[in-house]
Amino acid sequence: MRSGVGTDAAFWCGDPTEVGREHHVEWTVDENVAWDANTRPATLSSPALGEDGGQVFFRGRLSLTGGGGALLEVADAQILFELADPPPSIAGDGTWVEVRVERNSVSLWPYLL
Repeated sequence: MRSGVGTDAAFWCGDPTEVGREHHVEWTVDENVAWDANTRPATLSSPALGEDGGQVFFRGRLSLTGGGGALLEVADAQILFELADPPPSIAGDGTWVEVRVERNSVSLWPYLL
């Protein structure tokens, strides 16, 4: 997958004949945000997406939604996460973070506008 903020390999959940074309996609990540485990403060304040070994990383602005959820804004995309223990402190709300997850936990679902 190529985007304006990086390149990544993810599981494609659309029609195989549509691979390689431009799409709007919904991200599904089957891992929770675990502070100091797979989520840390970002060293840069700019959105990014990429691969590092068998992991996918997202850099964006984290918003705590209440009720055990979080929203990561990566450029124009918003990815919903559940929070694992330990959750980020309320001071982390609105800050830039980097979330690293296993590649096989990331799926892309194409949709039409």
